[in-house]
Amino acid sequence: MRCPSCEGRESRVVDSRDLDDAATVRRRRECIACGTRFPTYERTEAARLVIAKRDGTRQEFDRDKLAAGLRKALTRRPVADGAAEQAADEIEAALRAEGMTEVPSSRIGHLAMAKLRELDQIAFIRFASVYQSYEDLEALKREVDTLYDQRGHAEP
Repeated sequence: MRCPSCEGRESRVVDSRDLDDAATVRRRRECIACGTRFPTYERTEAARLVIAKRDGTRQEFDRDKLAAGLRKALTRRPVADGAAEQAADEIEAALRAEGMTEVPSSRIGHLAMAKLRELDQIAFIRFASVYQSYEDLEALKREVDTLYDQRGHAEP
């Protein structure tokens, strides 16, 4: 760790605190050479998670991109603030728990749709209409009818 003042490489830890539910540790350090105190932040690095896309390309998993897609589907819906971020965290945790380093993008899509189905059915339809690329209105209607039946409000 280099001192921001003198570029010295020797420092000692003065204080440590857990941040973000113990996912990050903030350490207060003091440079041995000049005595300057400075903070550092340490976070455990998770194994890389690679997404295999439909077109055959591979891309590193981006939790923020997933959360943004979920937020877009949940726009103006009566769900708690941070629901998209929590769902993205849960999806990432589920993917990492599977122990695979490469995951098909379809797996992420299915997990996202399952989370949205639990959170808000309108958000689910919004997401599914884009993700599933329904070919016609009839296919979309079948999906809505399935949701409606699952709620116990089947049409007569």
